[in-house]
Amino acid sequence: MDKRTSSAQPVSPSTSSPSAAAAGTMVPTRKRFVIMALLFVTVVINYLDRSNLSIAAPELFRELDIDPVHAGLVFSAFGWTYALMQIPGGWLVDRVSPRVLYAVALILWSAATVFLGFAGSFVALFVLRLAVGALEAPAYPINNRVVTAWFPNRERATAIGFYTSGQFVGLAFLTPVLAWLLTAIGWHMVFVATGLAGIVWGVLWYAIYREPRAFPGVNEAEIEVIRNGGGLVDIGDTKPAAEANRTSSWRDLGFVLGRRKLWGIYIGQFAVNSTLWFFLTWFPTYLVKYRGMDFIKSGFLASLPFLAAFIGVLSSGLLSDWLIRKGVSQGSARKLPIIAGLLISASIIGANYAQSTEWVIVFMSIAFFGNGFASITWSLVSGLAPARLIGLTGGVFNLIGNLAAVVTPLVIGFLVTGADFSRAITYIAAMAVLGTLSYVLLVGKVERLDA
Repeated sequence: MDKRTSSAQPVSPSTSSPSAAAAGTMVPTRKRFVIMALLFVTVVINYLDRSNLSIAAPELFRELDIDPVHAGLVFSAFGWTYALMQIPGGWLVDRVSPRVLYAVALILWSAATVFLGFAGSFVALFVLRLAVGALEAPAYPINNRVVTAWFPNRERATAIGFYTSGQFVGLAFLTPVLAWLLTAIGWHMVFVATGLAGIVWGVLWYAIYREPRAFPGVNEAEIEVIRNGGGLVDIGDTKPAAEANRTSSWRDLGFVLGRRKLWGIYIGQFAVNSTLWFFLTWFPTYLVKYRGMDFIKSGFLASLPFLAAFIGVLSSGLLSDWLIRKGVSQGSARKLPIIAGLLISASIIGANYAQSTEWVIVFMSIAFFGNGFASITWSLVSGLAPARLIGLTGGVFNLIGNLAAVVTPLVIGFLVTGADFSRAITYIAAMAVLGTLSYVLLVGKVERLDA
C-alpha cells in the first residue's frame, strides 16, 4: 500500500531538494522592497542632478549672458554623452556588479555636479554637463538589471513604477527648495547641494546593496518567490569561464538593433522622453520668461506637474501588475498604460490656447500626468530582452530614448522666436502621438526574445 501511494504521488523535482522543501515551509521575507526603496532614493538624486540646471537657468543664463541658442546647447549637453555612453554603459552593467558600478557612477557624477556650482562661462557649463551625462549613463540599465534580478514578473511594473516615481516626486517636493536656495543664496548652491547629496548616497549604496542571495536577512522562500515568478535571481552568479571571457560581439549588437519589437519600444521611449526633457530643461524658463512669473511662484507652480507625474507613474505600475494578476496578457498589461499615457501627454497642446497662468498649469499637469503614466517602459525591456543581453538591450533602449535629451532642448531653442513658445509646445505634442503609433504598430506580442 505504501509503495502504491508512493508511485501514485511522485515527488516533484521542485521540492525534492532539502533547500526547496525548507523554503516551502517558510514565510518569504520581503527584503526586495528594501531594494525598491534604495532604487527610489537613487533615482531622486539622479534626476535632481539632471534637472538642477533648469532651476538655476533663468538666473544663471542672465548672469553669464547666454542667449536661447546657446542655452539649448547647454541644456542638451547632458544628453549628448548620456546617449553616446549607453552601449558602453550597458556592456559594463553585464560585467560589473551593481553594488560597485552604481557607487562609482554616483560619486563621480555628483562630484561633477558640485563643480557646476563654480562654472563661470558657457564652455565650463557645457563641458561639465557633458561629464554628468557620461557618468550617469549606466544608471537606468543598472536599475533594470537590479529589478530583473530581485522581482518576480507580477511585481516588476510596480517596482519600476515606484522607483521611476522618484524622478517626479523628488522634483515635485524639492523644486521649491531649490528655487528658495536660488533666491536666498544664489544659483551656485543649487549645484553644490545636490552634488553633495549624491556623493553621500553613493557611499551608502555601496554599504547597503547586495545581490539577492547575499543580502542580509533574505531567506530561501523569498528566493523561490522571485525565481518561480520569472526573476533572474542568479544573474549575478559567477558565469562559466567561456561565457565570462566572452566579449560583446557585433552579432549581439546586431540582434538588439534588428528586432522590430525592440524598435517599437526604442521609438516609444524617444517619444516619452521628449515630454520629460521639456519639463527637465525649458519648463521653468517657459514659466518665467514666456509667462511672466517670478522665481518663487514659478518654483512652486513648476512642482505641480511633477506631482501629477508622480501620481501617474505609481498608478500605472499598480494597474499594470493588477492586470497581470487578473490574467491579462503581459503585452496588454504593459502596453495599455503606456499608450494611454502618451495620448494624455499630447494634451500639452492646450497650453498654446490658455490665457491664464492657472490654465497653463492645468494643461501642463495633465500632460505630465500622462508622461508619468507612460513611464513604465522599462517593464517591456525586462519582458523582451534576452537574459544574457539585459544590459546591452537596456543600453540601446536608453541610447535611442535619450537622444530626446539632445534633440528636445536644441529643437525648442531653435523653434522659440521672440515671445512665442507655441511651436515648441506643438512639437512636444507631436512626439507623443509618434510614440503612440510606435507601440500600436511595432511592438506586438510581449515575450522574451531568444538570442
